[in-house]
Amino acid sequence: MTADVILRTRDVAKRFGKFNALNGVSAEFRRNVITSIIGPNGAGKSTYFNLLCGVLRPSSGTVEFEGRDVTGMPQHRFAHMGVVKSYQITTVFPQLCAHENVRLAAQARVTTFDMWRPRASLKSLIETADRVLERVGLADRRDRPAGLLAHGEQRALEIGIALASEPKLLLLDEPTAGMSPQETREVMDLIVSLAAERTIILVEHKMKLVLGVSERLIVLHHGELLAEGAPDDIRRNETVKRVYLGHRGH
Repeated sequence: MTADVILRTRDVAKRFGKFNALNGVSAEFRRNVITSIIGPNGAGKSTYFNLLCGVLRPSSGTVEFEGRDVTGMPQHRFAHMGVVKSYQITTVFPQLCAHENVRLAAQARVTTFDMWRPRASLKSLIETADRVLERVGLADRRDRPAGLLAHGEQRALEIGIALASEPKLLLLDEPTAGMSPQETREVMDLIVSLAAERTIILVEHKMKLVLGVSERLIVLHHGELLAEGAPDDIRRNETVKRVYLGHRGH
């Protein structure tokens, strides 16, 4: 695996009973690049996405992270290596303030819960949470209960919770679902800025948005790799255009 490739799949397949959700998908994900996985409904996007972070184990094929075969490792091992999927790392606790949500996520990264934790290390966790909230634009919402945040702010908080574990690779599953246009712009601006520091993989149905922010696209169709490349290459790909006819809203 070359130095600029952080994650790779080789001929991964996933079967659920007699149903083939994925069939021999091989692809590479480059370091510090935003790559989006796209395709019509039923293309296998979610299955592939979940194979990349250890939620699902492939029926065959291999997953490699930083040159190491990680196929079949449990999800918590993926997290320890720095592969983190947002919205499944932890639950946002609506009754806790934004700062407490992020601090607990940072604390979970370094140790199990310890009520006798020394004050100095607690101070470090507080500083980490403050830094993360600043990073995701929620510093002024620090003490607000998470359940009272606007929808877009809750999504930003979920990204903050993911960042608290200091991931090398961040996977985001439809991060702008249900957002207003303004909220969508703000969250996507945040995601683009985060890509300067880590690799990001997106599953997102808003095609105009995906084409605008992604550096690479992986297109799936009926569980197989249809195309991969830069947005301009994908726009010009006649097969992709044919597949997406009738899917303009996706």
